[in-house]
Amino acid sequence: MKKVVNLDENHKDVGRSAQEQSFTMPFIGMHKTELDTPALLIDLDKMEANIRTMAAYFSTVNAQLRPHVKTHKTPIISHKQIAAGAIGVTCAKLGEAEAVIHAGIRDVLIANQIVGAQKIARLINLAKHSEIMVAVDNAQNVQAISEAASAKDANVRMLVEVNIGMDRCGVEPGEPALELAELIRKSPNVEFAGLMGYEGHTVAKPDKAARNAAAREAIQILVDAKHYLEKRGVAVPIMSGGGTGTFNITGSIPEMTEVQAGSYVLMDATYGNVEGIGEHFERALSVLATVVSRPAPDRIIVDTGLKVLAKEFGIPQPVGVTGVEMTGLSEEHGKLLVSDETVSLNPGDKLEILPTHCCTTVNLHDRYYGIRNGIVESVWEIAARGKAQ
Repeated sequence: MKKVVNLDENHKDVGRSAQEQSFTMPFIGMHKTELDTPALLIDLDKMEANIRTMAAYFSTVNAQLRPHVKTHKTPIISHKQIAAGAIGVTCAKLGEAEAVIHAGIRDVLIANQIVGAQKIARLINLAKHSEIMVAVDNAQNVQAISEAASAKDANVRMLVEVNIGMDRCGVEPGEPALELAELIRKSPNVEFAGLMGYEGHTVAKPDKAARNAAAREAIQILVDAKHYLEKRGVAVPIMSGGGTGTFNITGSIPEMTEVQAGSYVLMDATYGNVEGIGEHFERALSVLATVVSRPAPDRIIVDTGLKVLAKEFGIPQPVGVTGVEMTGLSEEHGKLLVSDETVSLNPGDKLEILPTHCCTTVNLHDRYYGIRNGIVESVWEIAARGKAQ
């Protein structure tokens, strides 16, 4: 059994400046409804329960958890996940990796291609201070990273990304994957660490049976690629993939060694409606809004628009309010349709909105307000917010 660490121990907010920490002081101890809006809230009890739930699952299978930073973008949450048993973290971008490595996290996978001299130089600098690993899918990129690492006496681990049906990045399985793995093995200052594939086209399928079938079909492509390499003398230590929607599908496949689930820690309305996922994890993230106008009995306007709420997975909805539906978002405003005119919401009143996509909503905010029993317990700067480079 893998060890799962109790989350009740104290966690230091690593990597925050004195100025940032002093900013939090006026808010600590406030009731959440006293906060100015829009405000991004985390229910800390629910978030920590999500961390424990996922850690408990991975204590029962061969695969280990390498949670994605792109969801929360905040080092202290990564530290909590690692304390609960995660082996390290996954990042989408180099800037995210810099944020967490500077905050003391060492085992980091960038599940993306790092291309171009400028970015490769930053990657090599990080390799001097961490155990960095990166996805690759072409020979020129391997050679460029190898040359830069050799010049600085650094080492970079590499996962060959295989296209397993999403048709985004990745080499094709079979000979193309083998050729790239062999090139890495022959190149100085880089190490072939294994294979990676992302079944992202399957993770949000609402029907559990359909999602299970599609995910297993996709992951089988990665498993077959592993066997192809091994039969030709190339060991494949790491098999990395998965997401929140497939954590207990991909995680149950014996050949898989890492799962990159991210959204589970905060959750959103989209994953909440995915069969077999929503019942495992609690929705810990919300955006606090203020009613700024009720120009008609059937219409309410709040101060949360596109600049604080993402809508690519659908329009977010109020939490715990019946007879009210959000029907549209403009830059600064959210429009709510009132079907029950006895609803008592007037200018100055506050309500919470549940995001439909936690990852892109978080990226619109500078900080979280950590709430426990309705009271602000902590304020965390979102260190990797906007780190798209």
